[in-house]
Amino acid sequence: MPKKSKTTNPLPKKDATTKPVSDNQIIANEGPPGVFRRIAVIVYDAFLLFAVLFVATLIPAYFISPESFIANPANNSVVHELDIPLQGWIYRAYLVTLIIIFYGWFWRKNGQTLGMQAWRIKLESQDGGKPSWGQCTIRVLVAGVSLLAGGLGYWWIWIDRDSLSWHDRASKTVLRSIPKDKKKA
Repeated sequence: MPKKSKTTNPLPKKDATTKPVSDNQIIANEGPPGVFRRIAVIVYDAFLLFAVLFVATLIPAYFISPESFIANPANNSVVHELDIPLQGWIYRAYLVTLIIIFYGWFWRKNGQTLGMQAWRIKLESQDGGKPSWGQCTIRVLVAGVSLLAGGLGYWWIWIDRDSLSWHDRASKTVLRSIPKDKKKA
């Protein structure tokens, strides 16, 4: 009597109820990133943001007091303080606006900053699309409050039922972990 072959088809049978799997469904299977991955992203992005804000500070500083940028070998002095206009609320609003543009541009472009790319995290609107500029603005501002509160808004994900931080909830956005790509043979 011949034995039956026990080979199985590696591909599932397609029927009318089978739907293709989208990238969002694959990403959603990984679950939300933890607190420490989020903090790693913050540290990673802080280096790039620091460089952007440094250059952004040099531009108005040069136009307000160009003499500070000219070397004076006679008195061999170094300027240690910013001029008064660079210490006021207009300057702070300028920097906050640049921070919102920095994050908003990355999040609107592909849902990831450079740190998020390195740590395989993606930001999406709750409906799965790209976040709006309004959502990006709310997210940055509430994240700032969260950091000023000793990071409480980040630690909040440990007790939140959906693992969302304060800025996730306020901006109606979610962070998703992206699975590692399998190496191609």
